[in-house]
Amino acid sequence: MSNNFTILDHPLIQHKITMLRDIHTGTSQFRALIQEISTLMGYEVLRDLPLEDIEVTTPIEKCTSKVISGRKLAIVPILRAGLGMVDGILSLTPSAKVGHIGLYRDPITHEPHEYYCKLPDPIDERLILLLDPMLATGGSAVAAIDFVKQHGGKNIKFLSIIAAPEGVAKVQEMHPDVPLYTCSLDRCLNENKYICPGLGDAGDRIFGTK
Repeated sequence: MSNNFTILDHPLIQHKITMLRDIHTGTSQFRALIQEISTLMGYEVLRDLPLEDIEVTTPIEKCTSKVISGRKLAIVPILRAGLGMVDGILSLTPSAKVGHIGLYRDPITHEPHEYYCKLPDPIDERLILLLDPMLATGGSAVAAIDFVKQHGGKNIKFLSIIAAPEGVAKVQEMHPDVPLYTCSLDRCLNENKYICPGLGDAGDRIFGTK
């Protein structure tokens, strides 16, 4: 793994991931946990946002204080499971713009296919957070990063909650400039390309469609 790969191992995150993995965790709790973990991830992932000084008047006196500099964020979930992570990031950055990338995985080849892509404009001046709870084969992640770059996106970070070594390796091979963040690097993919031990199908568990 390269220096562009970070495992966010905060105790609160690890505790919540254990609850996510549990087959007995119901839809509403699962959805809430995804949102809570995403907020905790955002706190860590955004710690290098640039700042600038402005003058502000307090009830006591004028002073110089800091605000986030430059354009706001673009939060871009990969549909559909990535939607579950959006509100967690928005709770930290409510003025962020939200785009969407729609991909589906062929059940036979497991290759991703695009069916929708809408990004905030101008995308080239924004920090783009690509969201997908699961980084499995890496195919969807690579395709989504391809689409963002084709539209002019340059400053991209990819956030997953659970990752497989195969997916991390593929993204790093195809897009070594994109930092990857996850909360757990799991063991491997099984014959159906599911992460082991993983947590099942994140989309089905978020939206109750299993």
